[in-house]
Amino acid sequence: MKSKNNFIKMILPIIGYGDPVLRKVGTELTPEYPNLDILIENMYATMYNAYGVGLAAPQIGLAVRLFVVDTEPFSENDELKTEEQNQLKAFKKTFINAKIIAEEGNDWAFNEGCLSIPEVREDVFRKDTITIEYCEEDFVRKTEVYNGLIARVIQHEYDHIEGILFTDKISSLKKTLIKKRLQNIIDGKIRADYKMKFFNKKGR
Repeated sequence: MKSKNNFIKMILPIIGYGDPVLRKVGTELTPEYPNLDILIENMYATMYNAYGVGLAAPQIGLAVRLFVVDTEPFSENDELKTEEQNQLKAFKKTFINAKIIAEEGNDWAFNEGCLSIPEVREDVFRKDTITIEYCEEDFVRKTEVYNGLIARVIQHEYDHIEGILFTDKISSLKKTLIKKRLQNIIDGKIRADYKMKFFNKKGR
């Protein structure tokens, strides 16, 4: 499938839990970063191939401050109000050098998963409203406020560029209960529906 830039989009392997790159704080990008437009296109293609709603650069092995979000799949939830469905359906955005400057409102739980941690889902509490500074591909700095599920997805992806995973935000008991599943991911003893790289798997 060729893009408007006339290159073939690549489906990149997603880095599995346990790889040190997922624990690195991302470095900022500059407009001179090589082939940034191609990287972003490939990240969207990789995310869609894995049926995700967000993907951060550390998840493809790059410790830089970049993530992409497309919340359209959440718009299919019939329990949401029409206005919220429409917002989710229309929200697709690239975040470069993002910095969350405020997290406000009530804590609310949502059952989260992660493409780097397949077969694991847990309820995570987050604030319902965020204020975030970021750039898109034009590198013009902007500040915006998001709430609800859009804020939730952004917070989850933002954590990735800070070296944080959603499993860090669950109780010690739940961490103990999923310990074996996490080790199976490290060892590559699981099967995902998309291309992955596992930290301990031989011949990876």
